[in-house]
Amino acid sequence: MDRESQGRPPLRQALRSVSVPALAAVAAGGAIGALARYGLTVAFPAAPGAFPVATFTANTVGGLLIGALMITVTEVAPGLGRIRPFVGVGILGGFTTFSTYILDIGRTASAGATALAVVYAFTTIAAALLAAAVAMYATRRLLVRRRA
Repeated sequence: MDRESQGRPPLRQALRSVSVPALAAVAAGGAIGALARYGLTVAFPAAPGAFPVATFTANTVGGLLIGALMITVTEVAPGLGRIRPFVGVGILGGFTTFSTYILDIGRTASAGATALAVVYAFTTIAAALLAAAVAMYATRRLLVRRRA
């Protein structure tokens, strides 16, 4: 079933409807986030078969920050919604990484540390989701209470 038959515009049309400033914000933020993640991988390189600390940290901290940002821009200060393309999609989208996470699982398993690869696969997802949930809860409690 193609997009048009589902009532959604084709990708080309959808992209044309996005403003140039929003696309520029996402691109600039993405560059910043990707550079920050790269900095983590340089600071904490993972030896073959070792736990990929840099990617785990990026995804967990990114989940935490995304959770806090989403509550802030949707419930606490909706007027700040315009920072979402730059910070949420751009910086935090560039900082967190699913592709490197998958490559890390493969590299760790290929180095003979299959059990560690499986542990890494599950703990990274669990940690990122838990961090997002904790940040959403904490942000809601702290900022909504402050506004009341």
